[in-house]
Amino acid sequence: MKPILFNLGPITVYSFGLMMALAFLTANWLFSRRARQLGWSEKFVSAITFIALIGGIIGAKLFHLLEYPEIFLRDPIGAVFSGEGLTFHGGLIIAAISIGVFVKRKGVPFFVLADALAPSLILAYGIGRIGCQLAGDGDYGIPSKLPWAMTYPNGTVPTLSHINLELRQKYEQMYPGEPVPSDIAVHPAPVYETLASVLIFFILYRLQQRNQHPDGWLFALYLVLAGLERFLVEFIRLNPTYGGLSQAQWVSLGMIVCGAILLMVRSTRAPSQAARSTP
Repeated sequence: MKPILFNLGPITVYSFGLMMALAFLTANWLFSRRARQLGWSEKFVSAITFIALIGGIIGAKLFHLLEYPEIFLRDPIGAVFSGEGLTFHGGLIIAAISIGVFVKRKGVPFFVLADALAPSLILAYGIGRIGCQLAGDGDYGIPSKLPWAMTYPNGTVPTLSHINLELRQKYEQMYPGEPVPSDIAVHPAPVYETLASVLIFFILYRLQQRNQHPDGWLFALYLVLAGLERFLVEFIRLNPTYGGLSQAQWVSLGMIVCGAILLMVRSTRAPSQAARSTP
């Protein structure tokens, strides 16, 4: 793993930050391409992109601090302004609310916009997980003896047993009586999520290009598939639980339920008239 890719003089280029930037640029390019198909102005697209960026960062940081309050209590200023510790679901929720308020003022149907963004969102998420994989930031899974299990000795949250006591305890719980290795192999959960996200992207993108579904139907499908992917991968990750499930799993359940209800409701509508909705 390589948390720091290289240095350009006094500037340090972090793998996580670089992949997050690439994720944002890719999502913006895809959204802009779809926006041109719908006849939307560049000014409108730029506004949506800016709101998504700011709302996403604030929400991602807020939800992370809610999940790990001890980090905030230990160093409030450092925790808030640190580039580490971002929760995707928090960013999605706050960005969606912010964008919803904006497009309502502009008279643009929210579900038309949401359908345009859906493939971009899941692909950006998958690219962002590459950053987690390179950084070894603790988003990896529980100990594993599978052939493709990996170690992250140089990660920002290393898998070294004398440093990562939580991971060490999990290994002792899963493999009682066995000597604990100095570097514990774990599920490469970010790799799983990247592969799943790419698959979901191709499904959503193909459906988007066909444009044969009611407004909001594609976004609803995104909620179900993205929520299901995250809900399942959380079972092999080390995260605090609340009522038997992690924070991400509770949010994912909400996404799945909301998406399923929205699928049923929107399926009764006529096929999309998105091309006529011009801000």
